Amino acid sequence: MAQSQQIDKNATSEQETQKPAKKKHNNLQLLTFLLDNEIYGTDISQIQEVLEYRKVTPVPRTPDFMLGVINLRGQVVPVVDLRRQFEMQVSEVTVNTCIVIVDVIVEGEKTALGLLADAVKEVLELNIIDITPPPRIGSSIDTRYISGMGKNGDDFIIILNLARVFSPDEIEGVFDALPSSEETGESATE
Repeated sequence: MAQSQQIDKNATSEQETQKPAKKKHNNLQLLTFLLDNEIYGTDISQIQEVLEYRKVTPVPRTPDFMLGVINLRGQVVPVVDLRRQFEMQVSEVTVNTCIVIVDVIVEGEKTALGLLADAVKEVLELNIIDITPPPRIGSSIDTRYISGMGKNGDDFIIILNLARVFSPDEIEGVFDALPSSEETGESATE
């Protein structure tokens, strides 16, 4: 039986979401979020924080899935749209839209990357034995991006393997296209 911990959306504005303890024995803690009315999850150890949606500054000559950049406390952070990467219909920004800041490895260094999500649901813990391999058919996204399927009550959770969602070349291309924080025209205090 999965245990859950609700994220206070108000606590995420401009502040870091508190990360709960990572793993307990054979359990996996996931941050779950919505994309196209499906529940996705990723290992909480890869999450830095969750931000309310904010203006994203477009960057010319970048891949279609890259929305642009935000200035996060003086750091230029690229934001990508998973809907575009997964070839889903692009949706409008709503009051629930948020940016999940995750850690990715670029040229051997841990680097922040923002993922646009329709909404963040909760942090929950699944026993690893309750996670099944991805289905061979029937998924709305490429199964290469899925590390497994979890179940929480009546809901299925598509557990993403972020290392496979973007190829190393795609990630490096995104970061190579980034302007400096001075070029974004935003102050370091945001």
